[in-house]
Amino acid sequence: MKLARPYAAAALALAATVALAAPATAALKVGAKAPDFSTQGALGGKPFTFSLAAALKKGPVVVYFFPAAFTAGCTIEAHKFAEAAADFKKAGATLVGLTAGGIDKIDAFSKEECRSAFPVAAATPPMITNYDVSYAAGSKITSRTSYVIAPTGEVIYELTQNNPVGHVEGTLAAVRDWRAKHKG
Repeated sequence: MKLARPYAAAALALAATVALAAPATAALKVGAKAPDFSTQGALGGKPFTFSLAAALKKGPVVVYFFPAAFTAGCTIEAHKFAEAAADFKKAGATLVGLTAGGIDKIDAFSKEECRSAFPVAAATPPMITNYDVSYAAGSKITSRTSYVIAPTGEVIYELTQNNPVGHVEGTLAAVRDWRAKHKG
């Protein structure tokens, strides 16, 4: 019996560590109204202003938050979104990447890793709060969270997970599904 206690304590400590390392779950669930925002960023290394309201007038918007420019997972995710950028455009969607981490690197990241295919912009503290995408309580880093927002401003898809795999596929499927239901 005495051996079980150290193992139980170790298991609890491990579970607590894993829980603290995982990002917070996004508050905006499917059906929620997406908060409006405008922010500064870059497209192909050039200054760019992004307005959610203006983008929604054109069709659905894919808003993906990522932790920091030029990190391994974020670079993988940016490459995948860049490779699919033409598919998003064909489906009538606007794509934007947002980060609070490394905003001083956004110009270079938009050109090098996003391959000038879509804008990347600064996630401001109010945006992080409104979209509940803080990596951890009090963190100034955004979680890896992807949303698809319908032209009505309604969230129609949400995915929060550290792994960059699945974000492009999930958002593109949601955009295509929305488009199929709203043809004409």
